Amino acid sequence: MSVSSINGTRQYLTFQLGEEIFAIDVANVREILEFNSVTRVPKSPEYMRGVINLRGSVVPVFDMRLKFGMDRTERTINTCIVVVEVSYEGEDIIIGALVDSVQEVFELEADQIEPAPKIGTHLRTEFIRGMGKKDETFIIILDIDKVFSIEEITSIQEMGEEKAAATA
Repeated sequence: MSVSSINGTRQYLTFQLGEEIFAIDVANVREILEFNSVTRVPKSPEYMRGVINLRGSVVPVFDMRLKFGMDRTERTINTCIVVVEVSYEGEDIIIGALVDSVQEVFELEADQIEPAPKIGTHLRTEFIRGMGKKDETFIIILDIDKVFSIEEITSIQEMGEEKAAATA
C-alpha cells in the first residue's frame, strides 16, 4: 500500500527498535504480550526467535531488530511481542514481532504522511508505507503485509500444518 492509498485519519501503534521509531496500523495489531520465553525452532533463520503458544495456537516470533539488519533484541523490562495479523493470498496469518518497547497509539491524517525516502534508510523501501512525524520525531510507518517475504510466510504456514498434523 502506497502513501496515496492512505486516506482519512488512521491510528498507528508506535514501537522502538534501537533509536528508531516505527509504526503499524492498529488494524493489524491483535495484542501486545510481555516477552517471556520462546521455543527455538531448529534450522529456522536467525531473526526467527522461535514460537509461542497463544491460546493453543503456534505463533512464530520474529526479532524485528534482526529482521531489519540491527543487533539482536536484548530482553529488558520494556521488551515485548506485538502480535500482528498479516494478509497473504487472502489468508490472515498471525505473527509475533519482538520489539524493544511499545510507545503509544496515535492518529495521523493522510496529509501528515510523506512517501518513504529513496535513500538514507537501511530498510528496503517496499516495507515502508510512509514517513510520519510526531512533534520533532520521524516515524517509519511500516506496511506489515510486506515486511515478511513469501518464503517466510510459506514456512510459517507449513509450521502450522505440521503442528496440526502432529496433534491430529
